Amino acid sequence: MFEVRVHGRGGQGVVTAAEMLSVAAFEEGRHAQAFPSFGSERTGAPVVAFCRISDKEIRLREPVMEPDAIIIQDPTLLHQIDVFAGLKQDGYVLLNSRHSIEELGLGELIKGRNAERFCTLSATELGLKHVGRPIPNVPLLAGFAALSGTIKLESVIKAINEKFSGKVALGNIAAAEEAYLLVQAKMKEWADA
Repeated sequence: MFEVRVHGRGGQGVVTAAEMLSVAAFEEGRHAQAFPSFGSERTGAPVVAFCRISDKEIRLREPVMEPDAIIIQDPTLLHQIDVFAGLKQDGYVLLNSRHSIEELGLGELIKGRNAERFCTLSATELGLKHVGRPIPNVPLLAGFAALSGTIKLESVIKAINEKFSGKVALGNIAAAEEAYLLVQAKMKEWADA
């Protein structure tokens, strides 16, 4: 089973991200579940959502405490809560920021880990560019697909089309495609280094 924890703030599409990730996995014939955990349901408050993906039926219902991957939609949370709590040694981290992991002061976090599994992506900027709103969730899902290989970009696009329609769907697909290519390019840089 592959477990993902998504951190963000109310209004950033955290719950939608987890749901769309589960739909993408389902599109690939896998079992998936997604559910949120709210501290406070107001806009701007920290929100956590979880997603599990498996080839077998999923019977667990508790929060993901030891994630295989963490998606962080709001970098301001880095200084407020321990978003990396329980991350597995070989886990993936995708962080919404234009700054590198090192520039964010997270160099110590990646020591002794696979540094190529830690990536930043300017997802908010992609949301603004393609959808006209600063919502980072869809670009981060596509970036996660590129980083982890857990799901395919085509499955993310199918999930987008199930959730959205018209211009919003087209904008999100464009943001997803660009995010996927950006993360792939970063991965190629690591491989060539």
